Amino acid sequence: MIDLPPAGYRFADVIGRGGMGEVVAAHDVRIGRDIAIKRLHGTPSAAALARFLREARIQARLEHPAIPPVHELGVDADGRPYFAMKRLAGTTLAERLAAGAPTPQLLRAFAEVCRAIDLAHARGVIHRDLKPANIVLGDYGEVHLIDWGIARELDREDVRGGDGADAGETAPGLTREGAVLGTPGYMAPEQVRGDDVGRPADVYALGAILFELLARETLHPPGKEALITTLTGTPDTPSQRRPDLAIPPELDAICHAALADEPGERPTAHALAGAIEKYLDGDRDHARRRTLAAEQLAAARAALTAGGAEARAVAMRHAGRALALDPEFADAADLVTQLLVEPPKVLPPGLVATLKASEAESLRVRSRRAALAYTAVFALLLLVPIMTVKSWGWLLGFNLAQAWQVGFAVYGWRTGRVNPFLSMAGNFVLAVVWTRLGGPFALTPMLICGASIAIASHPWNQERPWTIFAWIGATVLTPFLLEAAGVFGESWRLEGGSAVLTSSIFTLAGTGAGGAIVITHTMLLLLVGSFAYTVTRTARVAQREQQILAWHLRHLLPEAR
Repeated sequence: MIDLPPAGYRFADVIGRGGMGEVVAAHDVRIGRDIAIKRLHGTPSAAALARFLREARIQARLEHPAIPPVHELGVDADGRPYFAMKRLAGTTLAERLAAGAPTPQLLRAFAEVCRAIDLAHARGVIHRDLKPANIVLGDYGEVHLIDWGIARELDREDVRGGDGADAGETAPGLTREGAVLGTPGYMAPEQVRGDDVGRPADVYALGAILFELLARETLHPPGKEALITTLTGTPDTPSQRRPDLAIPPELDAICHAALADEPGERPTAHALAGAIEKYLDGDRDHARRRTLAAEQLAAARAALTAGGAEARAVAMRHAGRALALDPEFADAADLVTQLLVEPPKVLPPGLVATLKASEAESLRVRSRRAALAYTAVFALLLLVPIMTVKSWGWLLGFNLAQAWQVGFAVYGWRTGRVNPFLSMAGNFVLAVVWTRLGGPFALTPMLICGASIAIASHPWNQERPWTIFAWIGATVLTPFLLEAAGVFGESWRLEGGSAVLTSSIFTLAGTGAGGAIVITHTMLLLLVGSFAYTVTRTARVAQREQQILAWHLRHLLPEAR
């Protein structure tokens, strides 16, 4: 014969406490399972006792996986009523929302809650206090709807918010306005007014929960202000409140329907569950999506017609939504392609900032290359031992001009900013000084070519191309004019049909002169070629990236008609 232990419970910690009672963790000694026991404090009033027994009876008769079962109803040794139920482990939906849980995961749990409420409604029971804090999500996918303390049995009692059984204490977390019980922000308008409430009141609360899942913020402001906003005006849809979240139109529509002011206009809990499950199964309302896509395209075109600094950004946003709603919408694809390919006449501020950042990065790359090139020119100092210096003053001036350009390039490298006037002035002075090295025909033209590439790549000069040609003309002609005016010494002359070049810095004679000139020419050619390569390669990479983007876009969007 089996020897069973005596019936009884071993109590542990209190896991929940309210105004009327508490929930204690316990262990059922005979069965060997962990349970939770809900019991009243002290000597309860008749109203509190009636509510407590009604909660136990309602929860026991609603047999659903999402409703914790009641195992026993009794009175403890101290004469306090209690009922034993399944012990839950997990976190509330409110906590999951605060933690940023994925919406599809929460929608599955929400659909399970809708099914539990559907069962309750079929059995003539309304919950009246649905909210994220009363939904517990287990660690293994379980969903539990708790706290049936103010539930009503439609076939047994008056369903007004202030029936006689509610004349007692108010449970924690609930707000009483006159004889109204519920949680502000989740109560239906008729519940706030104290009217007769039925199944649609629970549907409104489910709509408020769904709104919170989709918009990631509560439908109504917290506290008693929610009671006011519930009674004044139709609430926003989730997509209106949070247009940045791209909320699916099917869910947006069912949520809006559940929050209708008139109870008769709200869907049933059964229909609400079906709509959520239909969406999760991938069954989309294509007709509605096409209608919404057409509305979004019309809004995009209206934004372009209205104009303004942000017109293109607004139009792109609407056109993109139209294409997301209906991927085969050719008109939306045409508009998206047009906005992507055709540059705007007036650039939006956000795009201007992006372009400036890109230009600054490109300028940093060019400035780094220029700094290295200008620094390499100091290698000419290695020629001093093999050349005869005619003017140490000009040699010093040559190196000071070179050092200025190095510092200017380093500044652009570090900051991404270059003053175009200082750039042109510095290169002008450097080119003029270079004519003292070997005349205006020997080395200076290559330097001017390299400097022209740098000047022409600056956005300010590209918008004013005449400045590039004006700089080249002034830089080339100035040394000739200064020599003609006698300011500079002669650096070239024609003798017997040949051009004779002279230097103000070195003596271009002797065994080292020819080698020095060849080395200098070669070095300048390499530096100019390197700089030209950097600029052209950057342009080529940008062009290739644009073509690759366009190629992918053509395959992403529906074919144009």
